Amino acid sequence: MSLRRVLARTLSSSARSWKDPWPLPHTPQHIASTTTPSDVAPPQPIARPNESIDTMRARLVYQSRKRGTLESDLLLSTFARDHLHTMAIPELSEYDKLLDESDWDIYYWATGNRTPPDRWASSPLLQKLKLHAKNEGKVVRVMPPLS
Repeated sequence: MSLRRVLARTLSSSARSWKDPWPLPHTPQHIASTTTPSDVAPPQPIARPNESIDTMRARLVYQSRKRGTLESDLLLSTFARDHLHTMAIPELSEYDKLLDESDWDIYYWATGNRTPPDRWASSPLLQKLKLHAKNEGKVVRVMPPLS
């Protein structure tokens, strides 16, 4: 058997025997593989006594930009740019708790592809984020500057 025939047979059959290790977002495989187990307790936020509101806003802007996935970075950084400056301390604290959740959980809760847990199901903040994610104005979103 020639080398060309062996390589062609190996390459043509490899796609059937291996599953894609990095499925695309919004595919059923990705949604299933990024689900946080229900028996995992919600994360405990870090106590930050005496943090000023300006420092808190600056920290939340940074944490919204540096999530680890481009999808979450873009969604949360544009949300922070549009909404953080109008939020009072209780809403900022709630947003801080939301940022402690998994990136893909936040992303899929906001886009409506996954049902949020009870602790977030009735949150007005998550409703704002869902509305932002719908992008009904069809705004082209880019990462805002850090200034």
